[in-house]
This record gives sequence, C-alpha cells and structure tokens, in this order.
Amino acid sequence: MSSVITGIGSYIPKIIKKNSDFINEDFYTDKNEAITISNEVIIKKFKAITGIEERRYASDNLDSSDLATIAAQKAIDDAGIDMEELDYIIVAQNFGNIRKGEVQSDFLPSLASRVKHNLRIKNPNCVGYDLVFGCPGWIEGLIQADTYIKAGLAKKCLIIGTETLSRVIDKYDRDSMIFSDGAGACILEAAENTTTGILSHITATHTYDEAYFLSYGKCNNLEAEQNTRYMKMAGRKIYEFALNHVPLAMKTALDKSSIDIKDLKKIFIHQANEKMDEAIVTRFYKLHDISMPEHIMPMSIKKLGNSSVATIPTLLDLVRNNKIENHQVNKGDIIMFASVGAGMNINAVIYRY
Repeated sequence: MSSVITGIGSYIPKIIKKNSDFINEDFYTDKNEAITISNEVIIKKFKAITGIEERRYASDNLDSSDLATIAAQKAIDDAGIDMEELDYIIVAQNFGNIRKGEVQSDFLPSLASRVKHNLRIKNPNCVGYDLVFGCPGWIEGLIQADTYIKAGLAKKCLIIGTETLSRVIDKYDRDSMIFSDGAGACILEAAENTTTGILSHITATHTYDEAYFLSYGKCNNLEAEQNTRYMKMAGRKIYEFALNHVPLAMKTALDKSSIDIKDLKKIFIHQANEKMDEAIVTRFYKLHDISMPEHIMPMSIKKLGNSSVATIPTLLDLVRNNKIENHQVNKGDIIMFASVGAGMNINAVIYRY
C-alpha cells in the first residue's frame, strides 16, 4: 500500500507588503535599545541575507481557518474526490485564529473542526485535529497521514498548513520582515500496485538546549508595549542548528529510501531564509561528496516570504502549475520535502511523484 498525493491547492493572500513599506518603521534590539542604523541599510542587509523582496498578508476579514478552507477546497477539487469520504483532516498551524487588531489566539474549536464545518462535511467519521509542530508541521501531518494509510486506518486524508504570522509579529523587531501569511493543502490517498508515493521519512525533536530558539517574548520597544508577547527567534542559533542537523536528517531519509542522490530531482525545503536554505542543501550534497546541482531547489521566498507551515505545500502547488521559472515535476521524479522549525523540530520525506 502506497500513500499518494492526488490533489494540491494553496491560497496566496492578496495584500503585498514590500520591503520599502518598512522604511519608516522604528526598530529596536532585543535589549530594548533603538537601532540607529538607517532603515535603508537594514532593508538592504535583510534582502541580501533572506532573499525576500516582498511578502503577503491576509485580508482583515480572513483568519487562518479561512485561508485553510480555501486551500483545502482547491486540493479536494484537484483530487476529484468526494469530501465525505475523507478519513482525516490534519491542520498544521501554530497560533490558532487571530483576528486582525487583536492579540488573543483562538483554538476553540480547533482549526480542523472549523475547516470541516466550513466545507460542510457531514460524516462524523472524518476526524479533524490540529498539529502544532512549528514550521515542519505540514510535513509531519503528511507523515502521520502516511502512517494511518499504511496501517489500514485511513484511505483519504486532507493535510493543510495555514498561518497568519503577520498578526503575531513585533513591528519593532527587524525579524518581523521575514514572516508572511498563507495556506497550502494536499489530499493523500491509499493506492495499491503503484511505485509512486511516500518512500521514506524521518522526524527528530531537539530540546536539550534548543527548545526556546523560537518562542514568545516581550516587545522590543517596552515604551510602546509591555503586556503583549510576540513571536521571537534566536536567528544565529537557528542558523547554526539548521546547518548542523538538517542536512544529516535529509541524508537519513534518503538512505532509508535506497534512492541514489543522483536520482533526486527536486528538494522542496521550508522557505525560511534563502541564504540558510542554500547552505543546508549545499551541505547535504557535500555529505555525498558532490556539488549541489543547478535548479534542484525551487524557491518562493523572494515574493512570498516565510509563511511557516504553508511554504512547502504552496511551493509544490506553484511548481506543479509551472509558476516557478526553471522548475517542474514530472511523473516518476524523486523529490524531497524537508523542514526545520520551532521545537526545535526537523523532518524530511522522500516521495516518488
């Protein structure tokens, strides 16, 4: 029994936030000191490191569950399935629904229950639950769905990654420019007598020293806000952690699949930071004593920013629809999904398209 992606969908918000839109912001350090470097220099350095030129923000009237519903409906339509036959709806997310202008996370009911409600699915045997696993959440949902299918517990699963990070960021923090909103989804189905589908996977959680590399923290400008906490990250520590651990996890997943690295056609890596992603993939190939091939790693971060759990399914949807230059996937291609994020969690999947 194989687990095969039969439908893909995504939702890219309409509001474009360009780097130049941050030119008049007041940035502070994590020690609550005003940054005296000009915003022109800050933005230039930011672009050089992350590769981001612009990002997308959700409209005020849309929450994470709304974005998830739109992406889910597209995936269902793409797969051509009866949604009443879904066994699981797994929604990867990290902050619940947060209404524009508010700071309270809303997890009740779960986003999966809201998506099922929005889709008007009646079948009570369609089980919905949320998965809070940092940026690797969508991949982990894919792994869990694969486990259900291969255990004979499911035949059709809907896996969604959705986030509105623009509503949990500290506007006084330079790191806020990285984050964006979006949603991506897929249908994973059981299939017999096929060589396609999920071939192998690996997951790891590092917490001994790394648990709080991404966490909630106080506003960088305490004079403006003292009572609300925002998403914070230890950028340098995350970068070093990712370079030391993600390539090894990717290699482990590939080794488990018995696929030769030269047969790997695409690596869909979490769109966290362009410089970091290139370093990770370069180091992965160095573990095999070869150079990183050209056009192996499609990227969307330049225009879409980092939308956490939504980046990989959205990127897959874009490549599948020939919307990323020099990148496409064809029947029989071996591809990899890989991610790193809060937890600190790492995972990777080897998939034959």
